[in-house]
Amino acid sequence: MAFIDTGNKGSASFDKGNPYYTMLLTLVATLGGLLFGYDTAVVNGAEKSLVKFFIEKILVHENYESIAIPVITQYKWMMVAVLFIVFFIISGQFIKLLGAKKGGIIAGVIILLTAIWAKGFIGQALPILAEDIKNTADAVKGFVISSALIGCVIGGASAGFVSKSLGRKNGLMISAIAFFISAIGAWHPEQFNVFGVLPVYSFVIYRIIGGMGVGLASMISPMYIAEIAPAKIRGKLVSFNQFAIIFGMLVIYFVNYLIARSHPGDDTWLDTVGWRLMFLSGAIPAGIFMVLLFFVPETPRYLAIQGKNDKALHVLEQIAGKDSAKNILEDIKGTLHELNAPWMSYGFTIILVGILLSVFQQFVGINVVLYYAANIFRNMGASTDTSMLQTIIVGGVNLLFTVVAILTVDKFGRKPLMIIGSVGMAVSMLALGFAFYMNQLGMAALFFMLLYIAAFALSWGPVCWVLLAEIFPNSIRSALSIAVAAQWIANWIVSLTFPMLNDNVWLTNQFHHGFAYWIYGVMSILSALFMWKMVPETKGKTLEEMEGLWKK
Repeated sequence: MAFIDTGNKGSASFDKGNPYYTMLLTLVATLGGLLFGYDTAVVNGAEKSLVKFFIEKILVHENYESIAIPVITQYKWMMVAVLFIVFFIISGQFIKLLGAKKGGIIAGVIILLTAIWAKGFIGQALPILAEDIKNTADAVKGFVISSALIGCVIGGASAGFVSKSLGRKNGLMISAIAFFISAIGAWHPEQFNVFGVLPVYSFVIYRIIGGMGVGLASMISPMYIAEIAPAKIRGKLVSFNQFAIIFGMLVIYFVNYLIARSHPGDDTWLDTVGWRLMFLSGAIPAGIFMVLLFFVPETPRYLAIQGKNDKALHVLEQIAGKDSAKNILEDIKGTLHELNAPWMSYGFTIILVGILLSVFQQFVGINVVLYYAANIFRNMGASTDTSMLQTIIVGGVNLLFTVVAILTVDKFGRKPLMIIGSVGMAVSMLALGFAFYMNQLGMAALFFMLLYIAAFALSWGPVCWVLLAEIFPNSIRSALSIAVAAQWIANWIVSLTFPMLNDNVWLTNQFHHGFAYWIYGVMSILSALFMWKMVPETKGKTLEEMEGLWKK
């Protein structure tokens, strides 16, 4: 979908408008990004308590029949339901990519294989040995912790439909409502259990609802900003959304730390009450977001698409001034045609590059650090309070180097930053894995953790999104949706599998929690090779030049 492109004349005419009004609209929209970061990182401080409250009961072998069997059985059914939904979304992407006939065949094969797997998975005998129960509990743990990402896939995949049929403002409102419901439901999943499942899966469903809000906000927040911003500062204003995501993560790190510090040394309180307050705290920014959205307008472009030219003109008069509003509206109406070229117009390479950019951004392990930082620091020997304080340092480093990336990406180029970041992440993760393997978990391990965060924030964090926005020509810009879907699915896979890799009894005995980090280090090396060999430099290139590049 193309955004407002008013040209040089239209851009200059915005100088006569009210820049403070535009900035206020931008700040409201970026609350969607802040909630994105807030909601995805809240689990960081609560992860240990969630395991204590929901998962450790499974490990009590004496209560196997009364506790473990229902939890594991419902886990299997929910996993099947989730995978059917995820693969249904993937099937839709294949149909868009290859057409109804070829895509439909592939989609049918995917659904059939999923059904065959589901039959065997549900019919598989329940674990009866203590070690088998432990490994199954690790899988349930990964499912609980990563459950919000399932909603992210659903919300991200539906964001295009929602923004087009209901509008950008209403899409953000739905996102805010989802955040609010999730915060309240996750606070007391037992009391608000209207789903007829065990409390642990009531919690999972509320987290999925919150994830749907994240998925919607991840696309619609920057879309709203882009459609109300003057062209000459659009890049800077849209980049505020990425900054807001990182800032939201930093805020929840502080909130989690303050909640934990309110009862210092009392892990029992944290495991029964404290984690609930962490999730409930999200209702405050979500409520503020909902209220503020009542006072912002729909974007002029969407209003023009709906034929509401008078309302579009009114919004433009506030943004650009009365003298320029009519001319800008005519420019907008001149760009309303939608270009729906087949996604394969430029070959499969561009689609593959988009997907791999998204997949590598997740497979280097960033969300393991963001979601499980407190757990990692505890494995290093830190206390609960200290581990949460250290996550604040992680958030600060992330925020600082994101700003560095925003300031340097147009100067040094995309490829150099991405390759430098990949090398830095590879060195950090391999070294961190060896630190765990050798049981040398002092300041050196903390240094490599922070170096990894800095390397990612300088490169694959913000710059990956810059590349994704630039590599797709206007005529197939909607193909970006397959890359976004791939990113959330990859995110979910990494978050789901980390507890299995990190807490597996055999792997822990052999590698002392270091194995998972070596995998992410290898992925970082592969990401550097991928950037070097397959991804073109887009610095200074127009979209027309990008079209010519892919046509070659």
